[in-house]
Amino acid sequence: MSTPRRSILVVDDALDARLVMQAVLHKSGYEVRLAEDGDTALRTFRERPADLVMLDVDMPGRSGYEVCAELRAFAGPLLPIVMVTGLDDMASVQAAYDCGATDFIAKPINWPLIGHRLNYLFRAHETTLNLSAAESHMAAILDALPDPLVELDIEGRIIDVWMPGSASLAGFDGSVVGHNLVDVLPEQAASVCQAALRAARDEGTSNGHQFELPHEAGHSCFELSVSRKAGARGAKSHYLVLLRDISARKDAERRIAQLAYFDGLTGLSNRLSFLERVDQRIRHNAAHDEPLAVLFIDLDGFKNVNDTLGHKAGDQVLQAAADRLRASLRATDFLERVSDVPKVDLGRLGGDEFTVLLGEIARPQDAVSVARRLARAMRQPYEIEGRVVTLDSSIGVAIYPQDGEDGDTLLKHADTAMYQAKRAGRGNVELYSAELTERLNRRMALEASLRVALERDEFRLVYQPQVERVSGRVHAVEALLRWHHPDRGVVSPLDFIPLAEETDLIEHIGQWVLRTACADAATWLRAGKPMVVAVNLSAKQFRCASLPEQVLAALAESGLPAKLLEVEITESLLMDNTDTARSMLQVLCDHGVRTALDDFGTGYSSLAYLTRMPIGKIKIDREFVAGLLQGGDSAAIVRAVLAMADSLGMDVTAEGVETREQAQALVAMGCASLQGYYLGRPVPAADIPSFAGKCWRFDLLEPPATEAVSAGLPQQA
Repeated sequence: MSTPRRSILVVDDALDARLVMQAVLHKSGYEVRLAEDGDTALRTFRERPADLVMLDVDMPGRSGYEVCAELRAFAGPLLPIVMVTGLDDMASVQAAYDCGATDFIAKPINWPLIGHRLNYLFRAHETTLNLSAAESHMAAILDALPDPLVELDIEGRIIDVWMPGSASLAGFDGSVVGHNLVDVLPEQAASVCQAALRAARDEGTSNGHQFELPHEAGHSCFELSVSRKAGARGAKSHYLVLLRDISARKDAERRIAQLAYFDGLTGLSNRLSFLERVDQRIRHNAAHDEPLAVLFIDLDGFKNVNDTLGHKAGDQVLQAAADRLRASLRATDFLERVSDVPKVDLGRLGGDEFTVLLGEIARPQDAVSVARRLARAMRQPYEIEGRVVTLDSSIGVAIYPQDGEDGDTLLKHADTAMYQAKRAGRGNVELYSAELTERLNRRMALEASLRVALERDEFRLVYQPQVERVSGRVHAVEALLRWHHPDRGVVSPLDFIPLAEETDLIEHIGQWVLRTACADAATWLRAGKPMVVAVNLSAKQFRCASLPEQVLAALAESGLPAKLLEVEITESLLMDNTDTARSMLQVLCDHGVRTALDDFGTGYSSLAYLTRMPIGKIKIDREFVAGLLQGGDSAAIVRAVLAMADSLGMDVTAEGVETREQAQALVAMGCASLQGYYLGRPVPAADIPSFAGKCWRFDLLEPPATEAVSAGLPQQA
């Protein structure tokens, strides 16, 4: 596709001059339009603008100067206008330029050169157009920039400044042109700029240099982008410096760092930050062969705060605990820092778990002393939303280097020690030892096995008989759980029952015990050997609102009459929530289920709550039976319990009867029934029917016949 020819408007009152000009220019490749006077020229140009106008100066009506001025006003500064005249004095030339002419051609015209002259004008015009477009483009870019742009020389002298209206570099405007950076910026900021200029001189560009400027509200941070500006050969280089305000970005980075390294609730170091600080301190102490300690703190009973007062109150307790830790450590003057390596740091790992780094200790006992002081401080009551909350804390201590040579190992071992402290009771402090890890590993292995014991059918029930004083017959049995581990053999209930309670497995195990005991008792009943079966309920079972439904479902599933099931609970369960406990027991009693209070006398024994509870039997704890013949208070307590039960219309069973003399004493006191190794060891369900029909002679204190003895009853001593 061919490029359109440039158009030229020739304005001359002489026809021959117009025609000659037209012919010459047409031959040079231009499109030529003609006008005989100024008015015609103006009208023609408005209707169809030309790329260039050639004006005769001396015309009737409007002169060429007047037409030039109007064209310039109409077409703008870039239109090429050439004045053609026979006058060649300087005044005429100046007049032509004053009215806006681009060039001046004197008559007579050198016709062979006129095309070349115009070609030159068009090239200059194109250059002007390109320059104008570039300037417009640059102006648009500068208008779009939100940041100040400064032109400098290598010495830092300010050549020019571009300051957008939104820029925040106060006082940095056109008034600083000609001054040096050291005159208008603080020393540190000017030094940063000079370094950026030198880098741009060597590399062509420089990025990333930053400085801060103070202002009333704080500080603004700026980042420099510097480019070397091309100039004439041999001329001194100039540099364009873009000053970007990155204050918002810096604030965001600080907030992100806060979130990444600090706990949002308490402001303490989080796990990542705490471990970094421990490792930093270890590197410092390793060079000086100095020990340090890591403390792991857990608030005992914190879950109850969340459950009873809500999570908002729980958060307030955690914030108060963090403040208390800060204050307790600050009082010891531990929070000094040497070479930015913390002597002490605090952390919150999440929940109610806090950590402490003690970077300078002389011996492990120093860390234990600090831990005990912290435990005392944490034990002080918290006042939260008008309520007083008191919490103990269990604290584990691990020492570098013997307990670990990195932060992660020390923290893990301090956690292990804390767990042991918690198991020993509330408010304890425990030093880590390798034995604790071994013990924990055994416990974890046991827990893993316990989780699959049900589905692998590793649990068994055995039953211990309870013998009536009056009839001498076995009228009831207590279901006792046994775990037959495939590798460890029989695991003691003392080992796995507490573990099951801690891991919430006790609810599933308890339901299995309830269903199995009911099924076994139903089997005895169908064999004509009715026997009351007593089942212990765990704390978590008893707190479950659906417990009555679970019990009734087990009875319905097995076909066992409710009167042949007795549920045993401890005193502490009754005291946790008296109204709920009474309501739950009443539902069971209303359906005919028997109820018994186990281990009576070891907890909160009180007639006030006992008389309000639907309890049918009291079981005297083996502790009192063991001390029955040793003098002291045990005999008096047993007599008091028997008298109280009689007045309240309750039955009494004495547990842990292991000798003939204990049995004699209890029978003499009028105890309703006895249970213990002397009367029979726990036996499998299949052996229980052999007890039926056998009779103890309590008047002689003799066991029943030999076949009963072989079933598990001891012979008379």
